Amino acid sequence: MNSIELCESISRTLPSLFECSPAPVEGARVRTPMLYPDGDIVDIFVLDRGDYHLLTDFGEALGWLRMQSISTRRTPRQLELIKDVCRTLGIELSRGQLTLKVDADGDMAEAVVRLAQAVVRVSDVWFTFRYQRTRQGSMESRAQTSGYSRSTSDEVESWLRDKRIRFERGVRQAGRSRKDWTIDYRVSSAERTSFVFLLSADSRQAVSRVTEHVVSGCVDLDYLKNEEPRLSFVSLFDDTRNVWRDEDFNMVSRLSQIAYWSQPDTLERILTTP
Repeated sequence: MNSIELCESISRTLPSLFECSPAPVEGARVRTPMLYPDGDIVDIFVLDRGDYHLLTDFGEALGWLRMQSISTRRTPRQLELIKDVCRTLGIELSRGQLTLKVDADGDMAEAVVRLAQAVVRVSDVWFTFRYQRTRQGSMESRAQTSGYSRSTSDEVESWLRDKRIRFERGVRQAGRSRKDWTIDYRVSSAERTSFVFLLSADSRQAVSRVTEHVVSGCVDLDYLKNEEPRLSFVSLFDDTRNVWRDEDFNMVSRLSQIAYWSQPDTLERILTTP
């Protein structure tokens, strides 16, 4: 299978937010909506190996991490965190590359998302050391559970109750990858069902982890829209702190409807009208 045929095959399984093109040397390059901490785009490369496909980052994640440090050697703690990311997501670390093998008839969309998640989490290892927040390295998928986020979550819950809007909080839902995602609020009305993701961050450094988490969740849960046509995804930004930029809103806007906590009337219309 040549690069063009490979791209056509991959594109049929990926959401439109992912862009596939022939790679410079061989295979295909998938440009994902996920970002490195400095805003660079995460690319995943797919190589045809006959009876399976090899997905790789060609060493870009570890290369990015190396460029952020004066020392070219990673500390034992960094290596431990990187290996933990690979174990959690089922990724191989081979000769400095993050790789994943997929059967020829395997779920390519799930594999691309999983490897891209690994790239982002490996690059986030830098933050754990720069900001001396080592415990957060194992909690990045729960970045919304800071004290600030919990307070905002409670405010949203009180508002939903005051408006007599039916909802469930903290609903667990299995994605296409079989990973369980926590939906902050599952809101039900006569016209629609909404999965509401609350995006709240108290610093610019936390923003990329929060947005990446929501993008990954929307991609993994998108298959549910085929089973429930009235289902929609809503990204509710807690904009009471000035940490968000246009690119953060754009990142999730292609996968979900955007709402702002500072505009509750608009949020109510989104949740209660078709």
